[in-house]
Amino acid sequence: MLDILIRGGTLVDGTGNPGRAADVGVRGGRVVAVGDCNEAATQTIDAAGLVVAPGFIDLHTHYDAQVFWDPATTPSPLHGVTSIVGGNCGFSIAPLDAAPGDYLMRMLARVEGMPLASLATGVPWDWTSFGEWLDRLEGQLVLNAGFLVGHSALRRVVMGEAAVGETADPTQQREMEALLHESIRAGGLGFSSSQAPTHNDGDGNPVPSRFARREELIGLAGVLRDLPGTALEFLPGVGVFDDERIDLMVEMSLAANRPMNWNVLVPSAFMPETHQAQLRASDVAAERGAKIVALTPSQVMCLRLNFRSGFVLDALPGWSPIVALPLEEKRNALAKREVREELQRGANSDEAGVLRVMAIWENATIDHVQNPKLKAFEGRKVGEIAQEQNKQPFDALLDLALEDDLHTSFMPFIPGDDDANWKLKAEVWRDPRTVIGASDAGAHLDMIDTFTCTTSLLGPAVREKQLLSIEEAVHQLTEIPARLYGIRDRGRIAEGTIADLTLFDPATVGPHPIETRYDLPGGAGRLYAEADGIEHVFVNGTEIVKAGKLTGASPGQTLRSGRDTDSVTVPANAQ
Repeated sequence: MLDILIRGGTLVDGTGNPGRAADVGVRGGRVVAVGDCNEAATQTIDAAGLVVAPGFIDLHTHYDAQVFWDPATTPSPLHGVTSIVGGNCGFSIAPLDAAPGDYLMRMLARVEGMPLASLATGVPWDWTSFGEWLDRLEGQLVLNAGFLVGHSALRRVVMGEAAVGETADPTQQREMEALLHESIRAGGLGFSSSQAPTHNDGDGNPVPSRFARREELIGLAGVLRDLPGTALEFLPGVGVFDDERIDLMVEMSLAANRPMNWNVLVPSAFMPETHQAQLRASDVAAERGAKIVALTPSQVMCLRLNFRSGFVLDALPGWSPIVALPLEEKRNALAKREVREELQRGANSDEAGVLRVMAIWENATIDHVQNPKLKAFEGRKVGEIAQEQNKQPFDALLDLALEDDLHTSFMPFIPGDDDANWKLKAEVWRDPRTVIGASDAGAHLDMIDTFTCTTSLLGPAVREKQLLSIEEAVHQLTEIPARLYGIRDRGRIAEGTIADLTLFDPATVGPHPIETRYDLPGGAGRLYAEADGIEHVFVNGTEIVKAGKLTGASPGQTLRSGRDTDSVTVPANAQ
């Protein structure tokens, strides 16, 4: 007898092949029958009108902390996700040093937009090794979750306070490599690091990984070579990569003998030369026997920024010292004319590069204010407010933010929601040098809504704009990421594969409007959205979502390197 029989649906198996009518039978957590199936089952699901697809795989999340207060890692399962990868950008929460969690908490609060109160009260911080941390998660997870070992955590354990500001000596280099080796042997999926100028710690200094020399990065990547089922993830920076940066990425891939997945490529029809130049890294890698794959979003990027945290804003030239000030000093500084003029010069300088788009203040929209007396400003353009108040747009924005104790969030205008840009996105999605993802789910909780990346692809991009077929989209969300990271027996539906399944209605699938929920430890808020059309989600053969709601089951498992993943070596096969 089958555990589950799914009848009458359209099977889109993840391979990119055309959908077809087929039943799917599940027993013992695996698919055991595909096609006409008349065997009796404990549970039978009528899938008429639904697409039966593999569970979606999200390669770029920051759920490392959230799993403790929200083992369901919401809202990802409501959007059809069954497996996630955390520990990206060099930011894992294990291993820990002798001062449990303090530095990492403050770093994550700053660089990944996680409320410090939530991190302090919602996470126990009572482990030291990577293996101890993974063991804490077993039996608690709703989704399958694998985690990369973060460079900044490794550096902090080995170098202590010297991790910020100093280069590693040969002994420290060997100790980091040994600690990475131990962490991967305990189940870490691989190694992640960042050189991004937007990544600063709780003190406003560059995060530890940004002080690593070329030799350190290549040496740590090389640890992966002899460890099975490992992956390599990296943030090389922003804008066009120079030859030195491309060479570093190639050498890291070659040292690891693994594809490098880098974050994030955002194509723009207004500046196509930028993403084309970034993709050159993949071409250089291919010429030298390496492989580099860019992570690219499935939707229009929408940022909600504020002067209180200053994340992203601190990457503008000359802004970091002001953004890093304590709150009261920051308020005083932002009220001064000379400081405002200095910030404006930095934001409009050539050095700002692609970030200059954020400084077109008149086109920004006020997203949220905390002071009830200021609610009338929500949803309004800064330019309109400035005109009414007879002020310059930057002054109008800062005056409003100061009156709101810097809680005001605003959305800079980022081009992309037009036919030319959507067409370009589709071209980039189909490019074998990219993989769709970049959800950043679990991070920047009051800033971005890219956690809807899967349903945003299937609804707006596939059904409404018809940029991809359903088969192409499912392939992008399932088999392609599974093959890039070597995730075994997931990402497609065939006899013998693990029964991670998502059943959705192609006529209605899509994300709900974004709302704010105040459900984090300490009462902090986060952006949130459920989804339409995600009718059933199964993880390891157990239903976790039914009719768009969680069932309460927790069948997820930690995905551990070698046990649940196979080695993907370079040069890897084309996707």
